[in-house]
Amino acid sequence: MKALITGASSGIGRDIARCLSKKGYYVILVARSESKLNELLKDLNGNGEILIADLSNDSDVDKVISKCLTENIDVLVNNAGFGVYGNFLATDINSELNMLKVNVVALHRLTKEVYKLMKTKNDGHILNVSSSAGLMAGGPLLSSYYATKSYVRSLSLGIYEENRRDRSNVHISILCPGPVNTNFNEIAGASFNLKSLSSEYVAKYAVEKMFKNKLLIIPGFTIKLGIFFQRFICTKWLLKIGYRIQVKKGNGF
Repeated sequence: MKALITGASSGIGRDIARCLSKKGYYVILVARSESKLNELLKDLNGNGEILIADLSNDSDVDKVISKCLTENIDVLVNNAGFGVYGNFLATDINSELNMLKVNVVALHRLTKEVYKLMKTKNDGHILNVSSSAGLMAGGPLLSSYYATKSYVRSLSLGIYEENRRDRSNVHISILCPGPVNTNFNEIAGASFNLKSLSSEYVAKYAVEKMFKNKLLIIPGFTIKLGIFFQRFICTKWLLKIGYRIQVKKGNGF
């Protein structure tokens, strides 16, 4: 059994790789940092290999797709992603475009090509990592990031229903965590004020639910509760509340 995990050098991706390795999977670790991937591979007793790739680069995405097809992988975890914090008119367009390439374009391409592969053998799991942000009304001051995560959720939901109607044995899952202790804050330029879950807990929960063929995977009772109650609040109020939360993130960094 083989699994490929993008964004495997730290956080949720790293810990999902650990969980899958414990379950006997040969893991293919994808990220930009060779040193971090090699360190993780040592922790996994060499049960896998590394693939250095920058998913904002089309040719590197080609390389990862080729690896997926060559290895005939059984599990794909699209975890790579990052955020850009700030007022939409003030954020750097090049940073945002790179974020779109990683969070949306690379994930879209990998999902499509690996899904084709899995459909031919009628077996496999795809776990697309979105965020609780993808379930919210919007994210002022993280507007582009929220949009990418909404894309991941919407794309995966559509594929799920198409796949279900085909009575396929391929399974699509969407991980939507809230705040997690990762290096997201440093990259985005913001900090969470809500209590964060550990990446180890989120990874273990995600893998467990993925293999139970759960569609929407939302770790943490607080986030589940918040998502439930937002349906009773009008969109404009949700955006006002969201803005205040995001301002605190920026002030806390």
